[in-house]
Amino acid sequence: MAMLSMPEWKCPAWTQNASLVNTSSPLFIDVWQTRMRTLQGSIMVASLLQVVVGFSGLIGFLMRFIGPLTIAPTVSLIGLSLYDSAGAKAGSQWGISAMTTVLIILFSQYLRLIPIPVPAYSKAKKLHTSKFFIFQTMPILLGIAVSWLVCYLLTIYDVLPFDPAQYGHLARTDVKGDVVSQASWFTLPYPGQWGMPTVSLAGVIGIMAGIICSMAESVGDYHSCARLSGAPPPPKHAISRGIGVEGIGCLLAGAFGTGNGTTSFSENVAALGITKVGSRAVILLSGVFMILMGMLGKIGAIFSTIPTPVIGGMFLIMFGVITAAGISNLQSTDMNSSRNIFVFGFSMFSALVIPNWITKNPDYLVTGVKELDQVLQILLTTHMFVGGFLGFFLDNTIPGTKRERGLLALDKVHLEDASSLFGTENIYDLPFGITSCLSSQSWVRYIPFCPWKGHRSQHKSEKNVMSQGRGSEHLPDDTKVINEFAL
Repeated sequence: MAMLSMPEWKCPAWTQNASLVNTSSPLFIDVWQTRMRTLQGSIMVASLLQVVVGFSGLIGFLMRFIGPLTIAPTVSLIGLSLYDSAGAKAGSQWGISAMTTVLIILFSQYLRLIPIPVPAYSKAKKLHTSKFFIFQTMPILLGIAVSWLVCYLLTIYDVLPFDPAQYGHLARTDVKGDVVSQASWFTLPYPGQWGMPTVSLAGVIGIMAGIICSMAESVGDYHSCARLSGAPPPPKHAISRGIGVEGIGCLLAGAFGTGNGTTSFSENVAALGITKVGSRAVILLSGVFMILMGMLGKIGAIFSTIPTPVIGGMFLIMFGVITAAGISNLQSTDMNSSRNIFVFGFSMFSALVIPNWITKNPDYLVTGVKELDQVLQILLTTHMFVGGFLGFFLDNTIPGTKRERGLLALDKVHLEDASSLFGTENIYDLPFGITSCLSSQSWVRYIPFCPWKGHRSQHKSEKNVMSQGRGSEHLPDDTKVINEFAL
């Protein structure tokens, strides 16, 4: 946003009419590749901030000051701030949007417990039928697929208007013309494919401002994801690792010239709440699938033909779930406290008013320093940053007890979940058994993004003390636990 607001980034007048532009001409290619190289370099430099904040453990240190009254407005405003975008897409054809919304609600809420018999094979049972809860597993995909098919049928029979000026035209599946036929079958992206990246100071500062907002959003997304999937709240080392890996993702995205960074996608958090599927194997397979889509141009082109109102109908569901997931963080706070009501209410309302006013009156925010103006423009027009910052500042400066702020309950949940829930000890471990290999090394405790099993031993000891208080059976005094994972 900061870079696009600069005069040198405005598109030339002769490119305004896309139908008259020769996209293969050297002049046009130079116009967009020059901008892409500057964007690449700015993203790569700015991503170093996220890498340092994450892997240094600084974000973990800040987590002691980030409570539910900071997380709730940050996450809730992700959904609330996008009401205009959701309305614009859904309003392009309300009938199709309503059908998509109704189908997703039907599949995810009413039919989610109805199994579908599917053929299966095992050595014990041989060929047999198994129950597959398809509506619970993929309600969004089914809703989009059915609506997409309906739009395709309405398109081939010319039920939907062909004139772009008429209402409902965006529901057609051929709006983007012959994008599928023009897409190549195979493309291999590589770093520097648009040339040597360049760096713009204004671009770096602007993207750094966006990264600060992204980190605040990601912390909220991590907690919402854990809450929706039934997992314990993420510990500091997991949050530090997550932020650091997002920084590496931004660095790679800049090198490959994608034109954007990487961050936790709040819509996927909403999808997790709807589908009830929280397996990391699903995310891994999805990542492999997306890599293949990036190399197989035809597949990506097909997905780009999803009609706008279908996306709008999906947004109505997903953004609503995101908003509710953010507000659910307040359940550990004392909402009978006038202090908490003030902090949350003021943060939420101010985060809606301030960005809206600045967007409508951008000329009033002038300091005389162009780069500073761009940074302030981005920060103060980002709803989640304004709400999260106000919530963070007020929650940490207005007097209040830990119980009142929800921090005591949060600490209790961390302790109970880490010590008493079977099978959750290794949820936030490093993959491929790396944690087990490093568990014997004492220096691991000083690595901010690595889990250390000494904390688990402490939690187990506290659990044993609690069990003794309840009169449970004990091991003899001379018995030692050889392996904390032994059953």
